[in-house]
Amino acid sequence: MGPVRKRINQWLTGQLKLPADIVFDYPRITMVGDIHLYIENHNGLITFESNLIEVKQHNGLIRVHGEDMVIKNLLKKEIVIEGKINSVEHKR
Repeated sequence: MGPVRKRINQWLTGQLKLPADIVFDYPRITMVGDIHLYIENHNGLITFESNLIEVKQHNGLIRVHGEDMVIKNLLKKEIVIEGKINSVEHKR
């Protein structure tokens, strides 16, 4: 992201109170307990196994470790994962 676009995005989040995840294209991750994970604003599924799911996002990937995980819903910009979720990490 260039310096001009970065300044514009900062202005949008500061002055107009727009959410940073929308302006900067960040993923939004919502976890309910350790059994339900909802990821918005992703760029595709990379790996799907019952103990590892990797989801691409604009500046890296989101890695989910767990047990007996399944994908309940997969849409263009959102994914719902269920199972025993042990950890969620962001890798650049």
